[in-house]
Amino acid sequence: MTFKSIIDEIENNLNKILSELSIIDVKFSVEPAKPGFGDVSSNVSFLLAKQLKKSPKEISEMLSEKYLQCASTLVSKSEPHPSGYLNFYADWKKLNQLILSESNLPEFGDVDIGKNSTIVVEHTSVNPNKALHIGHIRNIIIGDTISRILKKANYNVNVLNYIDDSGLQVADIIVGFKHFGFEIEPPSGKKFDHYCGDDVYVKTTEKYEQDPSLEQIRKNVLKELEDGNSDTAQFADKITRRVLSNQLETCWNLGVSYDCLNFESQIIRSGLWNHIFEKLKEMHLIEFENDGKNAGCWVIRGEGKEEDKVIVRSNGTATYIAKDIPYAAWKLGLLDDPFHYEKYEKEQPNARVLWQTTLNESASKSQNFSGDKVITVIDSRQARLQKIITSLMGKFKSIPDAYVHLGYESVTLSSDTAKILGLETDGKQAQMSGRKGLYVNADSVYDLLKEKTIEETKKRHSEMSDSEIKMIAHNVSVATLRYEMIKQDLDKIIAFDLTKSLSLEGDTAPYIQYTHARASRILEKSGKAPSIDVDFSLLKEPSEIDLVKTIGLFDLQVRDAANNLSPKVISRYCHDLAVAFNSFYEKSKVLDLGDEQLENSRLCLVNSFKIVIEKALNLLGITAPDKM
Repeated sequence: MTFKSIIDEIENNLNKILSELSIIDVKFSVEPAKPGFGDVSSNVSFLLAKQLKKSPKEISEMLSEKYLQCASTLVSKSEPHPSGYLNFYADWKKLNQLILSESNLPEFGDVDIGKNSTIVVEHTSVNPNKALHIGHIRNIIIGDTISRILKKANYNVNVLNYIDDSGLQVADIIVGFKHFGFEIEPPSGKKFDHYCGDDVYVKTTEKYEQDPSLEQIRKNVLKELEDGNSDTAQFADKITRRVLSNQLETCWNLGVSYDCLNFESQIIRSGLWNHIFEKLKEMHLIEFENDGKNAGCWVIRGEGKEEDKVIVRSNGTATYIAKDIPYAAWKLGLLDDPFHYEKYEKEQPNARVLWQTTLNESASKSQNFSGDKVITVIDSRQARLQKIITSLMGKFKSIPDAYVHLGYESVTLSSDTAKILGLETDGKQAQMSGRKGLYVNADSVYDLLKEKTIEETKKRHSEMSDSEIKMIAHNVSVATLRYEMIKQDLDKIIAFDLTKSLSLEGDTAPYIQYTHARASRILEKSGKAPSIDVDFSLLKEPSEIDLVKTIGLFDLQVRDAANNLSPKVISRYCHDLAVAFNSFYEKSKVLDLGDEQLENSRLCLVNSFKIVIEKALNLLGITAPDKM
């Protein structure tokens, strides 16, 4: 039981009052109150004004009077506000006990939205021709955080990574290796994925610009890639697998893991497109164009002023969307699964089994990675394509929200950070482009964050061993990257700044982690094992009550984040929880009070904070060190 207990009690009692007044079907809200308006507020009076022909103020006064007659366990009093809101005050002695006792349980914060149904979350999906850059990291962290939140909301989550190993960007590095003389092995000390992106890809695309006739070589290579038996396709498979291995190492270092890798080349060769093409025709979801600029093509009609989308060209070749439609249908389990499965050759650091699709019939066939619902994390530039796929999947499955595109805006680098990382931008934010080589890879940002954190930690803790310092620096660096990628609304562009993101003040991961370390230090100094066998009535200072209340809101925040697919909700909650603890820390001494009962009660509160902030940060993929 959490703060939701008092909300449920108030909601039930208000419904009883309305029933006695013969009022039904009023969808009022009962929510945690803003400061100065009690502990819980309801807008019920406003919704009854028209029906009862009275002002909200008069109605709230009437309801408050009637509420006194209700059996109430957790409410000490109700109070009408002059504005018309109906406010309630908690019996904090009882609510303290409920919240702090429950906060020690492993399932604290769990909500049952998913009912153990299966949901697919697809994220990352980066072309295997280069290292992951800071822009890709937003996709990866959003997807991983959403997966963690949905698991907490009792969904069975399948996490997929779509490997686009047959597109133009892969063709470009194959052209570089096969036709422009690039060595297979990278220079000493350089990762293979960095080499492919920084050198082979960028310099190959430069050659196209210098000599447009080279485009024909590119087209020929792209065609050869689609033939899985060609020497070019076999060579490309070795190259892309090697790049993928490095990309996964970057993801794993950031605490991200997957259930299955799906390869585009296999989707093309599996025959899935033929099945879905016939289904599209049968359902009249595509039309054959007899004249105009799209004569001889199969098209999806555009909505409103949107242009028609060509799905099959006049020469019979399928366009890019033709790869995505069957894959989307496969994720929803709408097509027979043509794949077999084998374990990926490297083990993930958390020991989670990673499978990969294969067309090799000797491999296992027993895996199932489809779901009742699919969330695909792709940046907002793909919004129109995803809108088409979402619409088609809704018609196939007859469930409008079965397929969800979770879009997000891009990541730029602040001018100061770009300068630190070697990019000159004339004082402007750096917009990234892999094709032009204007990007900063994620490994470099992580390394720089780690280096700066090691320096700071050594200054603060000269007694620590190098291994301890490196572990703290790793946890802080990962936390910094992850937090900066999710604390903003998804529809806002992020301007990533190294210096600000490492600050121990303000809305940053290190600020929250440091607050956790502060709580850990208090518990360590106490020399006691915290207990819930305390006098909860002693916790009555405003800063104590505020901290208890914030702890008790955890499951409501999880519910909000899961329902709205919003990782920001949890990041904001972590910050609010840290702010509440620091306010308590500044105003309420915990140790050496000369009052053992009060000291034990406050230690119980400190321990509950520590437990819950760890749980909340874990949903963000962030580890909270005990020392910083």
